[in-house]
Amino acid sequence: MKYQFSNNVPESDEDPVGNILKVAGDPKIISFAGGLPAPELFPVEDLKKATNEVYDEAGRSALQYSIAAGLPELRKQIAERMKRSGIACDIDNIMITTGSQQSIDLTAKIFVNPGDTVIVEQPTYLCALDVFRSYGAHMVGVPMDDDGMKMDALEQAVKDNPNTKFIYTIPSFQNPTGRTMPAERRQRMIEIAEKYNVMILEDDPYGAIRFAGQDVAPVKTFDQEGRVIYMSTFSKILAPGLRIGWIVAEKSLVKKFTLMKQTVDVHSDNLTQHIIAKYMADYNIDDHIAKIREVYRKREGIMMAAIQKYFPQEAHYSHPEGGLFIWAEVPGVDTQTLFNTCIEHDVAFVPGEPFYADKVIPGTFRLNYSNMKEDQIVTGIKRLGNAIKEAIGSQVEV
Repeated sequence: MKYQFSNNVPESDEDPVGNILKVAGDPKIISFAGGLPAPELFPVEDLKKATNEVYDEAGRSALQYSIAAGLPELRKQIAERMKRSGIACDIDNIMITTGSQQSIDLTAKIFVNPGDTVIVEQPTYLCALDVFRSYGAHMVGVPMDDDGMKMDALEQAVKDNPNTKFIYTIPSFQNPTGRTMPAERRQRMIEIAEKYNVMILEDDPYGAIRFAGQDVAPVKTFDQEGRVIYMSTFSKILAPGLRIGWIVAEKSLVKKFTLMKQTVDVHSDNLTQHIIAKYMADYNIDDHIAKIREVYRKREGIMMAAIQKYFPQEAHYSHPEGGLFIWAEVPGVDTQTLFNTCIEHDVAFVPGEPFYADKVIPGTFRLNYSNMKEDQIVTGIKRLGNAIKEAIGSQVEV
């Protein structure tokens, strides 16, 4: 049978990233490909106790339908965390989502008509690009330097695309580059958004995982007109399998989000919301985050030292102060050739191509340090360095 798909469905069933992760899943391969938190840090026993207490104290209500905006107690706890980061809000400014991915999808659903422009960092989170494409967005990538998106280029992009609906940014420990945007650029981004009347979607899944340097206030803290939609998640600070995230926005906008969410899944998992709320009431999540920071600080340091030892001199790489990723560039190397060579050396990364909205920079790739034990990091980076040198040599010979 020939199915009559909508325009939102890709014509091809090819899944290059899925294929890469499948190859990287081979147990003999040391994989830096996934964006996975360290599973040994998940507070399994504490969550088990919290779950049992939820069943004992509120089992029937936790297993019942709930409101689309989310559990009031959890929203209250999130509002308190947001206030500590400088974002003024109460529970009516917050809606619970089914992970960050739903926050991105709902924002696109609310704002984007086919042909509308969405401006993104170049490169950026590949799954966000997939969402924006599915709604027919015209995506424009803005180049970055070590301090993130360049503001002069951003203003030019907005000026050149008057149908821009919003700017999508990951300002802290960006995926895939690990870069952080300084406060001055965040302030300038707000000024540009106000000047040209566009929205900003601030994606902040990694902001709490800072292990070096000084905290930088969210873009939302500079917002005086309600044009920033802030989003975050429990995936990196608790566990991704819980699939709970949230948005912070003006109350009138949260009402629109709530209406749109009801058409998708009625509400996010009610039992999981109760469990997280109970966990946060009974345990100090900041103590748990501190443990994550320390482990990631150590692993990033080990990976960076190994990169400096084993990578060729012509390789460039980011120096993150938090989050999960290091971004590397080897000028003049074909990324797919390099990936194939790395697989032969039993090590894997994510090639850079899927992270670009338009013009791709070859020889780029993302490395994850959070999900690998320390000894494997050193071994894997040594293998990767040898593979890079081999790939450079083979291309020079051609």
